[in-house]
Amino acid sequence: MFENEALRLLVAVADCGSFTQAAVRLNYTQSAVSRRIATLEQQAGGPLFDRLARGVRLNPAGRSLHRHAIEVLDRLARAERELAVLHAGQGGLLHVGAFATANISLVPGALRALRDTRPGVEVVASEGATGVLMQQLVNGALDLAVVSDYPSGLPRTEGVTTTVLCEDELRVALPREHRLAGAGALDLRDLRDEAWLQSAYGDRPTMLADACARAGFSPRKVVRIAEWTGKFGYVAAGLGVALVPSLAARAVPGTLVLRSLTDPALRRTVHVALPAAPLPAALELLGLLRGEAGPRPPA
Repeated sequence: MFENEALRLLVAVADCGSFTQAAVRLNYTQSAVSRRIATLEQQAGGPLFDRLARGVRLNPAGRSLHRHAIEVLDRLARAERELAVLHAGQGGLLHVGAFATANISLVPGALRALRDTRPGVEVVASEGATGVLMQQLVNGALDLAVVSDYPSGLPRTEGVTTTVLCEDELRVALPREHRLAGAGALDLRDLRDEAWLQSAYGDRPTMLADACARAGFSPRKVVRIAEWTGKFGYVAAGLGVALVPSLAARAVPGTLVLRSLTDPALRRTVHVALPAAPLPAALELLGLLRGEAGPRPPA
């Protein structure tokens, strides 16, 4: 209903007690101030100032609108300051998403470093599958996402750019009492009789299905378990084995062991995905993620 500039003029006239002095402060003509105040009073439904022999003063209606004008202008000024530091990368909110195992150590380490270099930036973190995270980038809900091509490839999303962060070896998790727990690198054919714990299999291509096909067999059984805690629990109980990325090594319980596999294709690529016009803080986080990505801890 009320224009911001009209509210700013109302405050200036109230502070100065004079149309003429307010005009000088805001670089208006006195007649322009009179016209703008008259228009504002029409919008407000009646006079806002008492016209005195010398100058003007707010009447009750004017004092009411003046109070709201101060609040509105203050909020707009704060928004302007917040946007300035946001676009400079010095503050504001940064929405970051990542897939589950990236949140074990890779992303937290980079966010800790970002907190030290940009303490004014407030990170809003979330977790999700790669496809969901890519769509959230498109929708503007995320400023940066850590995604991967596991288990079914990296989706191509218009308006999103991806940068390779690192290669992540896929190992097999076995219970410590398993017959192969003490072996070196395993051939996948050594595990042909095992049940496999996998979040997806059969309804679309997966790295596990492709690797088993290269090894000349199909898994005896696939148990659909999506969450890593569930997979670890099933493996510990001897109910199957699971592919585990080395990024997740720190979260593997002591009742399990990780063993490398001889198939060199059993690795995923981790990417950082950004919108077409990334925020400065997102670009800095990309650099920190690159520094954090490195050799995975040994099995």
